[in-house]
Amino acid sequence: MAATVLVVDDEKDLVELVKYHLEKEGLKCLEARDGETALQVAKERTPDLVVLDLMLPGVDGLEVCRKLRKDPKTSSIAIIMLTAKAEEVDRIVGLEMGADDYMVKPFSPRELVARVKAVLRRGQGQDMPTIKRVGTIEVDEGKHQVTVEGTVVELTVKEFDLLCALMRANGRVLNRDQILETVWGYSNAVDIESRTVDVHIRRLREKLGNEYTRIVTVKGVGYRFEAGSV
Repeated sequence: MAATVLVVDDEKDLVELVKYHLEKEGLKCLEARDGETALQVAKERTPDLVVLDLMLPGVDGLEVCRKLRKDPKTSSIAIIMLTAKAEEVDRIVGLEMGADDYMVKPFSPRELVARVKAVLRRGQGQDMPTIKRVGTIEVDEGKHQVTVEGTVVELTVKEFDLLCALMRANGRVLNRDQILETVWGYSNAVDIESRTVDVHIRRLREKLGNEYTRIVTVKGVGYRFEAGSV
């Protein structure tokens, strides 16, 4: 079944351009021209991914992102944020609000399609058991669900994939390039800000509660998952 993408931007021509290229790749597209409509469509249709402009009339893109992440019904929808702003602070704020990726206008439609496909891509490793338990963490890949101390933890698509990638490494250290390639689908840090990895690691740790110490920072190298007692 084809994935569904909600394209949110107040520029009609840009919406049509993005939809054209995504539909050429077999994806289904929905559209919204403002934040309120985007929230309504997302709740009613639950798309797989939202291409979300930062500068929207009424409710802006950051607020839309925040509300999508806060609502259990839409919290796992992947989000790629678009903006004409290129400042580092805007990228970081977008990521901390829960965006999975970030693109600055003007952008290449082909690059956007590549990023949409990468964000939609789920972990493909099949050698790991469907359910894996480490300490009080339980990861059910079949249900795409994580619990900590018996309580379901709401993770975004990228947070879930990041946790699975770290656990599959079996204690090996993954550097940022390896994480970017495995989780985001990019071969090196030039394609996407490596700071994205650090932001997602921090947010994942926050959601793991007392188990956050299992994600260990190896200075100057990357990150590893500590499966033993911590």
